[in-house]
Amino acid sequence: MIKENIKVIVSDLDGTLLNSDHRISDYTKQVFKELYQQEYLIIVATGRHHLDAMSIVAALDFPLYLVTSNGARIHDPNKELIFTSNMDSEAVKSVMQMDIPDEYTTVLFKEHVWQTNKHDSKLMEFQAELSYVPELVNYKEMTDFNAIKIFFKHDSHGKLLELRERILEKHPDTFSHAFSLPHCLEFMNKSVDKSVAIGHILEKEGFEFHQVISFGDGYNDEGMLNATAKGLLMGNAPDSLKNKLAHLDVILKNHEDGVANYLAENILENLSLTSK
Repeated sequence: MIKENIKVIVSDLDGTLLNSDHRISDYTKQVFKELYQQEYLIIVATGRHHLDAMSIVAALDFPLYLVTSNGARIHDPNKELIFTSNMDSEAVKSVMQMDIPDEYTTVLFKEHVWQTNKHDSKLMEFQAELSYVPELVNYKEMTDFNAIKIFFKHDSHGKLLELRERILEKHPDTFSHAFSLPHCLEFMNKSVDKSVAIGHILEKEGFEFHQVISFGDGYNDEGMLNATAKGLLMGNAPDSLKNKLAHLDVILKNHEDGVANYLAENILENLSLTSK
């Protein structure tokens, strides 16, 4: 990577840009504000729903592109929705009626609410502000299966692997899927991937992937990390992902401001920040 070629910064949120309290640290805010002022294009690409993510990135206090639900939505710096990709509702209905045991937390990402089979306190911890509200539902009584994403959570990664195989056996070519965390499995429309969404933005802005640096920590970041000129893995990424992407450099962990420290040391010019 030649620093002079980099014009675009892309970062995941959870486990990457956000610290252990699911917030953006003051130091990270400083670094990104400086990058914005030096006219880098900033893209945040997350698995979170756009209502949830917007309240988080507002803390950066400058306009940016926001890729959400792993690429199913793109909002431009004016917060205008410019790209959308929903799942096939009949396929979603088929999955939600598969007799999935209650031991799994099952969530349907809809436009304004997330519908879930049970309240999960650990999931609620990810929302410092409740801008995207949960709704408790019985999936067998539902009639509206329009959705952006299906999300499954289980403390056992093995159990999620079993569920993934059940779903893929029934729908081998219907969905894209990824583990955002070892205990979080997500299904989206077949064409959805962060790298695809980022490609749409680059084309719109007149940039190419060789001008992009990206940061991530999960399997849902794999496409964008491989597509960009420089992909950086967080120190807190799962060992299995580090082994799979062994060609990528590993930086400091999210709670150590890994993204901000890397950018301050390797990308920023005329550094005028308060030292960390």
